Amino acid sequence: MAVQSTSMEAAGPYDRAKALSAFKFGDKAFYWTTRACAIGVLLILGGIILSLIAGAWPAMREYGFSFLWTQRWAPSANPPVLGAVGPIYGTLITSVIAMCIAIPVGIGIAVFLTELCPQWLRRPIGMAIELLAGIPSIIYGMWGFFVLGPFLANTFQPFMIKIFDGVPVLGAIFAGPPSYLSLFNASLILAIMVLPFITAISRDVFATVPPVLKEAAYGLGCTTWEVVRSVVIPYTRVGVIGGVMLALGRALGETMAVTFIIGNSFRISSSIFAPGTTISAAIASEFAESDGLHQSGLMLLGLLLFVLTFFVLAGARLMLMRLEKKAGG
Repeated sequence: MAVQSTSMEAAGPYDRAKALSAFKFGDKAFYWTTRACAIGVLLILGGIILSLIAGAWPAMREYGFSFLWTQRWAPSANPPVLGAVGPIYGTLITSVIAMCIAIPVGIGIAVFLTELCPQWLRRPIGMAIELLAGIPSIIYGMWGFFVLGPFLANTFQPFMIKIFDGVPVLGAIFAGPPSYLSLFNASLILAIMVLPFITAISRDVFATVPPVLKEAAYGLGCTTWEVVRSVVIPYTRVGVIGGVMLALGRALGETMAVTFIIGNSFRISSSIFAPGTTISAAIASEFAESDGLHQSGLMLLGLLLFVLTFFVLAGARLMLMRLEKKAGG
């Protein structure tokens, strides 16, 4: 027994050292694996930026800053005349209209699901919202082209044109003629596509509001609207804004659905019922048949979209940081 105890004591320090060495190796392997993944993301992002700059450089050298305010897009001219005003205008207008439609509807659905909806109905509506997020964008485009576009052109657009005919400013915004392919049609499809992002995130953050806060407000005699306005929204505004900005990033870069129903016209019109184009739609519709300076101009459009999306998301991040700091203060 004494010999066995002595041998176990002798083996003890060696086993502990071996175990510690194995743990240390695993720690280092985990550290370098996660670090390599993080650095890999930066390398991929840097590679995308460099490839866009390299591809867009001939157009940048040829047109300079005039590319940003030239409206004409004539790649078949000699020499080619390319301008980004039309795609930039279409991208901004469709995204703004889409967000104006999607934000109140999405937040309204989230409020209904968390505050007013019967328990048996919450799951079906929630699943329907999640299914909207899973539908491929090309399906949205086909539905918009064959179903939504004709409906809007035959019913909604003539109605709006008649109502605002002769009204200053609004008459120009809602001017005719009706069209199956228009900025408004694309905006409506975008609103439907980004709706699940706003609704799902808003619903999740609304569910984090402590029940005691809402119960206290109800105890003071507040209505449901007053509780939502004065308790739920202020408590969750950072998360709601984050969901809105995520949806805006999706709207700015959507391609296939918009390409189907926007009309792919580079002309700028004051009417939202007129055809137009976006940066992503212009690239998708022309890149396969482009070469030379035309292809470089499309690459420059892609670079502009990248920069635009970056500044939008960076601005959103700064806004969230300020709100968090203000809430903490």
